[in-house]
Amino acid sequence: MTATVSVRLFGAFRDLAPAAVVELPLPDDASVATLRAALEAHGRGHWPAFQPGLLAVSVFASAERVLREHEPVPRDGELAVLPPVSGG
Repeated sequence: MTATVSVRLFGAFRDLAPAAVVELPLPDDASVATLRAALEAHGRGHWPAFQPGLLAVSVFASAERVLREHEPVPRDGELAVLPPVSGG
């Protein structure tokens, strides 16, 4: 079975999609690593300015916390992809 996961885009990813959100189909038992691979495939296929290296160093988060690669993708809410930030 598959489910659709909503990923809110932040930072440089926000410029890639006008709605700043992307819907991705994932298997019900998908991990965050599976989500990362699905977002990379989507980015390569739909966003000419997509930077895979930026996705590699970004994290995914639920409304409550940052998620680790081996954790299952929560199905009960919206997720976010957060690129690293710097500033001073």
